[in-house]
Amino acid sequence: MIVIEHLEKKYKGTDKGIKDISLHVEKGDLFAFIGHNGAGKTTLLKCITGIHGFDKGKIMIDGTNLEQNPMECKRKFAYIPDNPDLYEYLTGMQYLNFIGDVFEVNAKERKERIEKYGQALEILSDLGELIKSYSHGMKQKLAILSALIHEPKLLILDEPFVGLDPKATVTLKGIMREICDRGGAIFFSTHVLEVAERLCNKVAIIKNGELIAAGRMDELVNKGESLEDVFMEVLNSESDTEHVQH
Repeated sequence: MIVIEHLEKKYKGTDKGIKDISLHVEKGDLFAFIGHNGAGKTTLLKCITGIHGFDKGKIMIDGTNLEQNPMECKRKFAYIPDNPDLYEYLTGMQYLNFIGDVFEVNAKERKERIEKYGQALEILSDLGELIKSYSHGMKQKLAILSALIHEPKLLILDEPFVGLDPKATVTLKGIMREICDRGGAIFFSTHVLEVAERLCNKVAIIKNGELIAAGRMDELVNKGESLEDVFMEVLNSESDTEHVQH
């Protein structure tokens, strides 16, 4: 679903960015992306989604080159940033219909999906209200619902559980599993390592813009260890020479 090869992105006038990142996310993968603040997580996600350009390397989305065919790629995925910008003077339903129009979702499918995910996220009864009246958690739910309108093959999320109540968190986990079970893929950044360990089959760790560990969760996290243990070992290590790739 995502093939990243030797990707590099540097912000002008700084040494910040990402360096020589190669990563594969396959169909069925529920893939966690973790790292400390400023490590490069959001930069990589914004490169994958076409928000940022990049200096070197290649990104393929479901077999399509992102640089050569950005619109085709964007039809295949949905992206939920950590702080979604929504059109606050629209109602929730107006916003969902706008997104449905962008992705050319027909009226029948649009209605079915809004009802299905709106009920699951317990926001259906609030869709007639202006978005500016929503709490942070409600805005997050609306962003999730809007991302599911066109049933994307790939869901890319930046800290998706921030702002969600416990019930909505459980619901989102179920939706993520459902997408992967039907042959899609999820790639998301998170600071909630316990959730990543329980939920995901793969994980990648980034430090100072470099990918230093990536692979199957059950291979990177040994018996008797937790993902938190592995993550802290990586952060505290003086040498980044031991890259793990599977």
